[in-house]
Amino acid sequence: MTFPENIFTLKEVQAAKNLLDSGYQHKLKVLGSPEFTKKVTHAIELIKTAGYHEFLQTYIRQIIEIDGLTQLRETEVAIWANKFAVHDPIDAASLFIQKAFTMKEYLEGEQYYGGNAERRSTAKRIEFLETLKNKTSDTQVKDECTRLLDMWKDSSVLY
Repeated sequence: MTFPENIFTLKEVQAAKNLLDSGYQHKLKVLGSPEFTKKVTHAIELIKTAGYHEFLQTYIRQIIEIDGLTQLRETEVAIWANKFAVHDPIDAASLFIQKAFTMKEYLEGEQYYGGNAERRSTAKRIEFLETLKNKTSDTQVKDECTRLLDMWKDSSVLY
């Protein structure tokens, strides 16, 4: 069985979920300008450092550069990202993990949007940043993780 091209219908969602439950992983593609691709590749290396690459490849098929708003395209199993979203590779890596978590909830039939879903996906993003900070030996990466974690802590009153 091949992974559905698009995931619009309940049948397509069930087929995708069955494949993922059986261990299927996407061969992650990055589509965009050379600069975009370089930044996304750096973010993916950070995801590997944190041990989340398998998670990303399970739930995301491609990351595509767009000239618009960064968003998860659930029906395409893709992240559409603009150049600003990937400017900081550490923040981009955490964003990709957050979107992969949202995709996971979509496929599991969970409420993947709205306040509670945003809290859960943000918690996954924070978990990733904490893990990366603990697993990396790069001082600059640790410092940026600390800065981003502080930013999320300061904004936690919103949630």
